[in-house]
Amino acid sequence: MLTISDNDFKRLYTFIKSKYGIDLSKKRQLIIGRLSNDILAKGYTNFTDYVNDILTKASPADIDSMLNRLTTNYTYFMREEEHFTFFRETILPYLERTKTDHVLSIWSAGCSTGQEPYTISMILKEYFGNKAAMWDTRVLATDISQNALTAAQNAQYDEESLSKLPPLWKSKYFDRTVEPGIWTVKQNLKSNVIFRTFNLMDPIRFQLKFDVIFCRNVMIYFDQATKNGLIERFYNATAPGGYLLIGHSESLNKTTTRYNYIMPATYRK
Repeated sequence: MLTISDNDFKRLYTFIKSKYGIDLSKKRQLIIGRLSNDILAKGYTNFTDYVNDILTKASPADIDSMLNRLTTNYTYFMREEEHFTFFRETILPYLERTKTDHVLSIWSAGCSTGQEPYTISMILKEYFGNKAAMWDTRVLATDISQNALTAAQNAQYDEESLSKLPPLWKSKYFDRTVEPGIWTVKQNLKSNVIFRTFNLMDPIRFQLKFDVIFCRNVMIYFDQATKNGLIERFYNATAPGGYLLIGHSESLNKTTTRYNYIMPATYRK
């Protein structure tokens, strides 16, 4: 395994934080452990040359590969199920009553490999049932990682990832593949999710204000100042009465955020 000098470590984590908001300033061993083999496989013999190239001439694919190795994309369907219960039982009835144009604006920010937006979409289809055709229920799903988005659009998942879904949903929204234990999302569900590359450090300039923003287990990588800036941008991008749902291991500063606290990990404008 390679070693990394203090200077190279600082150059790398400073670059990652300034460009992508991810704070790895206390993750020296993680950087060494997760990047060493890849660096060697690319023909580098030390971190200095690798960091030089990342900072000056790395391709988007090289950056994507690095970020994928340094951030954990572990997720599954129905993760933190309490949010989906609240979404189904409280948020959707509110939106059904108030959205006279029948257009929902829902954002899965930091969607990783797609389990979250596909879960949201299944709940939407179950909730509206025969009325679904009368509503625009498409979900916007974004991530900084093109690799994660490619996997999300490929939409193939193993049994473990699907284990918390109701059994009926599995047969209703997924097809078996020729590979044992692997399922793929059916086209009518896949077409209800719009995948886009988006860096959460960038200004949020989507056409509509969002009725619901899911940004769960993403801000664990951000320091407080970066998190505060993102929350402010989320607030400005949220429709009046809209909701922000974050991970259960995350929280907002109740004295500084303009969102109203509803319950753990759930906030409202």
